[in-house]
Amino acid sequence: MDSTAINHTTVAPSGPGTADTFNMLNQLLNTLHSYRPTPQQSLYLIAFLFPSLLLSLITSRYQKKQKQKQHKHSFLSSNTTTTTTTSEKQILKEDREPGKWPPSSYIFPTPPSYPDWDLHKTKPLPYRPFRYGPVYHTTMGLRTVQPENWIELDNQYPKFHADKAARIASRGEKCIMVAPEATDASVELLKELVEYLPARYPSLFRRTAVGIENLWSGESFDICSLTGTGTEGGRKAMEMAARLVQDDLVLMMERPDEQYYLVAGAVLLPGFWRLTDKFGMSLAELHTSGDVPQYQEKLHKGMYNLFRRLRPEQMVGRNNYFIQVDDSLAWSWSIGSEDDETETSWSTAEKNRAIEHHYFRSERQTLRRLPKTGAVCFTIRTFFEPITAVAEEDYVPGRLASAVRSWGDDVARYKGKERYGEVLLGYLDKKHQEQMERGLDLSREDDCRAYPF
Repeated sequence: MDSTAINHTTVAPSGPGTADTFNMLNQLLNTLHSYRPTPQQSLYLIAFLFPSLLLSLITSRYQKKQKQKQHKHSFLSSNTTTTTTTSEKQILKEDREPGKWPPSSYIFPTPPSYPDWDLHKTKPLPYRPFRYGPVYHTTMGLRTVQPENWIELDNQYPKFHADKAARIASRGEKCIMVAPEATDASVELLKELVEYLPARYPSLFRRTAVGIENLWSGESFDICSLTGTGTEGGRKAMEMAARLVQDDLVLMMERPDEQYYLVAGAVLLPGFWRLTDKFGMSLAELHTSGDVPQYQEKLHKGMYNLFRRLRPEQMVGRNNYFIQVDDSLAWSWSIGSEDDETETSWSTAEKNRAIEHHYFRSERQTLRRLPKTGAVCFTIRTFFEPITAVAEEDYVPGRLASAVRSWGDDVARYKGKERYGEVLLGYLDKKHQEQMERGLDLSREDDCRAYPF
């Protein structure tokens, strides 16, 4: 074939900085094609030209992307005053004084009713928030929570309601506390629940002209009477809120030092900690006083940024788990008396109790910012089941045993492993072996149970 009869034309992609490059390339290709180099000369030409052309193309593409970014940044900057909402502005330091929160216009969405929810038939969700070892990762483990899933209720509601009522009657002053600065936030939290619960659980709650009615218990709550009633009104609001849900409730607020403090709580079923010990503590103190493993190294900065940046339209959640060696949901008496003024400790727990005394305790926690007061609402829903029941579920005993073995010394000490590890692991290994012998396919676990279930 006659080489002069071929017109070599390369189609250049559109965009700034590329046309000249490709025109030069076309001219060069046509010129080169007019003579016949030796094979060795061709290799030299290719070795020389290819890197140069590749570098030219990369440079052109980079310059194009940079111009696009500059254009986008310019557009966003010029529209800041119209696209930035109040809730977005208020998280920026330069827009507010530390400890002061300008009210947001955000309104929490009205949730759809929970599908087929029944007070007697809807079972607790089977949270199993542990992973296989050999490494235990210390993280916050946050996930986005959709607004409709803020509060989870199930057929354990009557028991939780009764336990809370008994605790309020016997030790309410120690379990429900509100600082003066948190009065408005406590009332705001109650109002948010009063709007949410009848929409989400219409068979259990009804909105009234002055508040909310519990259709199962017959309780009726007047929230209008709480306005302007001071600290006692805030405490009544937290008590009402506690009676409505299965969760324990905590409010954290920022002070002028830019730290968040526990300023209100209805903590009736805590298991291992007492509100009287923690009330008024900063976010950091709450964790360091409880010897939370690796808090300073791996958790402090992330938690501080989360509380500082959380917007009213956002909600996050996380789960944790513990082993308990007694059957008390409200307070784990095995670690000491709840009224003992000294520090409670795993050292008082009886060692290697029979497996029938081992319970799986797990918490589902959510965090959201209340739009009017800026308080961060922390909900703590506890799930409490015998280990003997949990270990009957496919895949669970093997995964839990692996997770427990992955705990480092600090985590094992924090969770009290020394008091129950031998009995627990022996039982879990036995149940796992039974599942394997009946043909359980471990390769299908991810298809059957996705974290945190």
